Amino acid sequence: MKFIDMHCDTPSFLYKNRGENLKKSSGSVDIDKLIKGEAFCQFFAFFINLEKVEDPFEEFKSMFSNFQKELNYNKDVINGVTSYKHLNSDKIGALFTIEEGEVIKGTIDNLIEVYNLGIRGITLTWNYENSIGYPNYKKEFMNKGLKEFGIEVVSKMNELGMLIDTSHLSDGGFYDVYKYSKKPFIASHSNAREICNHPRNLTDDMIKVLGNTGGVMGINFCSWFLGKSEVSRIDDIIAHIKHIRNVGGIEVIALGSDFDGIENKVEIEDVSKMPLLKEALIKNGFKENEIEKIFYKNAERVIKEIL
Repeated sequence: MKFIDMHCDTPSFLYKNRGENLKKSSGSVDIDKLIKGEAFCQFFAFFINLEKVEDPFEEFKSMFSNFQKELNYNKDVINGVTSYKHLNSDKIGALFTIEEGEVIKGTIDNLIEVYNLGIRGITLTWNYENSIGYPNYKKEFMNKGLKEFGIEVVSKMNELGMLIDTSHLSDGGFYDVYKYSKKPFIASHSNAREICNHPRNLTDDMIKVLGNTGGVMGINFCSWFLGKSEVSRIDDIIAHIKHIRNVGGIEVIALGSDFDGIENKVEIEDVSKMPLLKEALIKNGFKENEIEKIFYKNAERVIKEIL
């Protein structure tokens, strides 16, 4: 079954490991694996760690340029998705996002520039406070909302047609996005806090809010956000999916693997093994139309509405 995966860190992986390439790599996401797994669209996140770079905007542009070369080498099988019409082609879709809102360095001009480059989603924060808001990395940040510039960013992203991503964002920031966004938003790689009590996961109320506004959350395959096992087990992924379905409805569930950003062993080793999740969902009583929604239809719906 085809799938849309709303988060991987492959551009960063390739940037750090210059001997690797997008066609075939030692990572979890490459062209060969995407084809084998029947990928419909892969979100590629340009992850920037603020503590390790002098200028996040320039670092992003360098990483973006490196990844564009890889896409050009493989343009016969993969193409960039900047609007919904690009999604339904005979090629794998590649939708570009940024994981760290400080890449735009507190200016709307930079937001417009990354949009013009082809970026269609931004994870507003990673693990550091920035000009947009606060992460849920520290307890003292959890209830803090968006900053004034963050509210401006939400409005402009609505206007441009960009996916607002609340993964990593503080709880207060999540509710501010809900308050100020006029369009559905996403949590690209977050799970259920009720199942795994980690601040990176969403509370039941957040899941309901996301579902009621037409947004989606991508199930994260990292063990830290699934349960107590050091290995990311398919059974734990299923437990989160079942809980989220019961709380927010099947329409709120999507996939957000976090591949190439996961350090632990995963039973679904890479994107070529996505069919294992389908098999597990069938064994757990999920119907074909429910699995289709989880695998691609819910994410596709949001892409269509926003892009």
